[in-house]
Amino acid sequence: MAPPPADLPWAVLDGLQQAASRFKPPQWLEHEVHNRVVLLVNHVLQAESEAMQRLARHSHKTIRLQLKPIEVCLRITPVGLLECVADVGTPDLSLELKSERWSEVAKSVTGGEQPDVHLYGDVMLAAEIGWLREHLRWDIEEDLARVLGDAPAAVITDTLRRAVEGARAFVKRAGVEPA
Repeated sequence: MAPPPADLPWAVLDGLQQAASRFKPPQWLEHEVHNRVVLLVNHVLQAESEAMQRLARHSHKTIRLQLKPIEVCLRITPVGLLECVADVGTPDLSLELKSERWSEVAKSVTGGEQPDVHLYGDVMLAAEIGWLREHLRWDIEEDLARVLGDAPAAVITDTLRRAVEGARAFVKRAGVEPA
């Protein structure tokens, strides 16, 4: 049996992106998914008080994230968390992936790089977002330990860590250059 082509994982991502641009989910479902992702981001923010303080300085400012074909508008709350809002017209800050293809973004991330992003708008807010990108990390093991206990959480996160390392090794062996 022949090994799968080196571009298989990336082709799957490109297929998902094409499906996302063709399939428009019901508006309620789209809002729920956005809200759930924002809840996760807020959970991570709450674990780092400095992150919340930095965002609170920009209270009521709006951010538009564009991950073609997905677009989300957010507002910073007075306590330094995020909330989804309807399209705001001209946001204070707009972040757009430079790459048109999700696979290129995934290649750069698995290569240990940050994805390239176009930033438009408030320079000070963009600097804070850059700080968050560099310093904010989700301690998934700690969250799992609260629910499952220390030992199962350690096993799960170790397995996930090895899977990510395996994916990076696969990319390196396949000779695929990160974007």
